[in-house]
Amino acid sequence: MERRTDRSATTPGRWRGGRPGPDGTTGDRHWRLDARCAGWCALGFAVLTLLLDWGSGGLTVARADLWAVLGVLVFTVLRPPRVSAGDGWLAVRGLVRSRRVRTDALVAVRLDGSIATRLVLRDTDGHSVAFDPKVLLANPLLWHQLDAGAHRSRERGTLRHGERALRQLGERIDGGTARDVLRASGLE
Repeated sequence: MERRTDRSATTPGRWRGGRPGPDGTTGDRHWRLDARCAGWCALGFAVLTLLLDWGSGGLTVARADLWAVLGVLVFTVLRPPRVSAGDGWLAVRGLVRSRRVRTDALVAVRLDGSIATRLVLRDTDGHSVAFDPKVLLANPLLWHQLDAGAHRSRERGTLRHGERALRQLGERIDGGTARDVLRASGLE
């Protein structure tokens, strides 16, 4: 008797469209769109600069290579990090490396910056991640994973700094979710 399994069910860490995967992992449901937008902006920049340089009559192979390299640089700057979470962990994967913290063993949580705010999480193993808290606002499932892990950290007594930051972030997310529900139901 042959037993068939869905490939995504056997591969940990996979998710589709922000829905939790079979192993409970979830990710940023807007990441693909944001990465695609970064790619189009970088391509537009490279094409525009190539056309302007060609129109001025100064385009050479070396300058075309320069514009292509600058287009790649624009993409690396604009590409958002990929945030994913599961039971007891949160990972932020950039272009070059991936960082991961244990949310059930958090030591500190803080919001850095006033204009470009970053949420910084640090765990008992010394690992830390930093990402834009708007990712959590747009993805309530990611917020749920982080909040559940932070609750376990509080119960264990490891979370010493940042309960106020988590509470403020939770209020913003809950308020935004409530507004979205009211807007969708036509009660706003």
